[in-house]
Amino acid sequence: MRIEAYNQVAALYKSSKTTKTQGAQGVASGRDEVQISSFGRDYQIAKQAVAEVPDIREDKVSELKTSIQSGNYSVDSGDFASMLLEKYNAAHF
Repeated sequence: MRIEAYNQVAALYKSSKTTKTQGAQGVASGRDEVQISSFGRDYQIAKQAVAEVPDIREDKVSELKTSIQSGNYSVDSGDFASMLLEKYNAAHF
């Protein structure tokens, strides 16, 4: 590493600190204002809607419980194996 390059960078940081304090002197006092874009508002509404939805879909759970208890639930081993390999490959490659 070249030492003179480090000195130049250090000199830039020292000079930027003094310009920041000089630039803040002429700031007019007043009220701060925040404006949220329409995308931001839409995001907040969507986030709130998702937060209100339960994590567990009881209708699906009860349907699966009923089919398992009655013995009508079956899993195709070929589909299971392909999905397992797909998830494994996605995680490791």
